[in-house]
Amino acid sequence: MLEVLGLSADVEMVYRVTLEHPRAEIEKVARLSGLSECEVRRAFDELADLQLLHRSTKSPDDVQPVSPEVRLTGLLAQHELELSSRQRKLEATRAAVSSLTARYANKSGYAPEVVHRLVGADVVHKRLEELTDQARDECLSLAPTGVQAADTTEAGKTLEQKALERGVSIRTIYQESFRNDPAALRHVRWLASYGGLTRTVPTLPMLVVTVDNEVALVPLDPDNCQAGALELRSQGAVAAMRSLFEQFWKAATPWHEASHVDTRGLCRRDRELLHFLAMGNTDEFISRRLGVSLRTVRRRVADLMRRLNARSRFEAGVQAARSGWL
Repeated sequence: MLEVLGLSADVEMVYRVTLEHPRAEIEKVARLSGLSECEVRRAFDELADLQLLHRSTKSPDDVQPVSPEVRLTGLLAQHELELSSRQRKLEATRAAVSSLTARYANKSGYAPEVVHRLVGADVVHKRLEELTDQARDECLSLAPTGVQAADTTEAGKTLEQKALERGVSIRTIYQESFRNDPAALRHVRWLASYGGLTRTVPTLPMLVVTVDNEVALVPLDPDNCQAGALELRSQGAVAAMRSLFEQFWKAATPWHEASHVDTRGLCRRDRELLHFLAMGNTDEFISRRLGVSLRTVRRRVADLMRRLNARSRFEAGVQAARSGWL
């Protein structure tokens, strides 16, 4: 629950134990947390670095936890400021991309140093194959639900294989709904056999591809990837798209790992759904964002409302926040 603040599951468990048993000796902390004494000591080191506990000058194993109201609130505020800063940078980049789009929207000429319009899905696929063939270092992709899997053509697979064999890093992020797609599963297994890496997240904003930190492809219309794409070569825009990918990659789950379920029995998709409920979004909106059927959304909403003993969707969001589920 506190990973975003820099606490791993083990470190959080040790912190919770010390809060409940402030004067417990290390043997008791190890027993209550289910960790070894060595692991507890490492957790003490991390908690001390985060200023979440004080150590006695006489013994490093004699610790006193810092109130979460004091320190965790400060850590949360710090992360919120960092997130706000990243959001402002992303908004500035979005404005730059919009400006470029408006400037070149009605021009048929090609400006390779800035932007190139690729109209139609076939043109985009051909350009992706060319970029994959030319890649030297890396190919990074955000692939939302609804985008065709990369194994739609044998030519594409051959180019990916050759790229991986010459040392190009290929990393792809799908939405978690793709775990139920047999074609995507086959492609991920094939890609992994050559060293490609794949992760998943509950939702993705749009299709983004970057190659060698020099070029980025983004859709002309985020709601219709078949319309075409913009090929961006602006250093700032490409850096922003790559940064966006890395942020999602850090939060994503490797394909081979099962979706993590917390102590309340909530997976990441459930927590995402609760966020949407708390914001008052409709089932149709949630279905589109999570890439799952409307029936699945309604079934999960009903189950979460029952578990929260809520009589309305809004009350479910409020109860989830009060109960610490969000």
